[in-house]
Amino acid sequence: MKAYLKEVTTSPDSSFKVKVFEGKEFKPVWHFHPQYELTYMVRSTGIRYVGDSMHSFKRGDLVLVGKNVPHSWKTIDTKNEHVKCVIIQWDETLFKNWLDKPEFIAIKALLQKSSRSVSFDYTIATSLEKSFISIAKQAPFERLVTLLNILHTLATKSTMQLLAGPGFGKVLSSKESHRVNVIHNYIKDNIHSQNLLHELSVKLSLSKEAFCRFFKKTFDKTFSNYINEYKITIASKMLIETDLSVSEIGYQSGYNNLSFFYRRFNRYKQMSPKNYRQQFQNL
Repeated sequence: MKAYLKEVTTSPDSSFKVKVFEGKEFKPVWHFHPQYELTYMVRSTGIRYVGDSMHSFKRGDLVLVGKNVPHSWKTIDTKNEHVKCVIIQWDETLFKNWLDKPEFIAIKALLQKSSRSVSFDYTIATSLEKSFISIAKQAPFERLVTLLNILHTLATKSTMQLLAGPGFGKVLSSKESHRVNVIHNYIKDNIHSQNLLHELSVKLSLSKEAFCRFFKKTFDKTFSNYINEYKITIASKMLIETDLSVSEIGYQSGYNNLSFFYRRFNRYKQMSPKNYRQQFQNL
């Protein structure tokens, strides 16, 4: 599926867009647009890609994606729950005449941080769930007030995690975006393959050397590091959400050697899979 510059439209009575997305799964499209995007996850789990970052998501996940930052949500749902999320998108002109006013200092700083995109504290995010649910049904004026309250709360009360790396400020071309989308989908569907580098190079009609150069330039990390991060992300999600044995989780996340899985997990999480699971069971 070819990625694209996505057009965001609004209704005649509103200066920004609010959408409640519901479906069996997300459409796996790597895309970008010149609007800011705030996405709150009401239901479903999976992996989100924002810039060169990759993290698992679940209910309560809240992310502000900056202008022209490529992103994609992919459903990997061990509970077979359908997706439900609230997406708010707006052009930078929405607050053009407000951001220099003293009341908007915190929101202005938040929007500046969004050039690398931001995820927010789970507790603050879930406390705003009623606002996200109600905003889609509100009249235009109340909808704008709700958006401002949400942004002010996030800017003044929530801890934040920057997502995309500092070198990921460029907009990918259509060709580059298409390559990234092919890479994401192929890895997801072929995680047990021992020859991913060769297979993807062939699929994209690149030599291994050219593929590795493209990957390092685009993701700011090597292909091998990315694959290991992807597998550990899958394993971490399954350790939290399932009762499968550690050995079965290691296999399902793409490791055929259990001891190698343990070593890799310890390297990326600084603890064993068992301790990682216990840490979340005690929450």
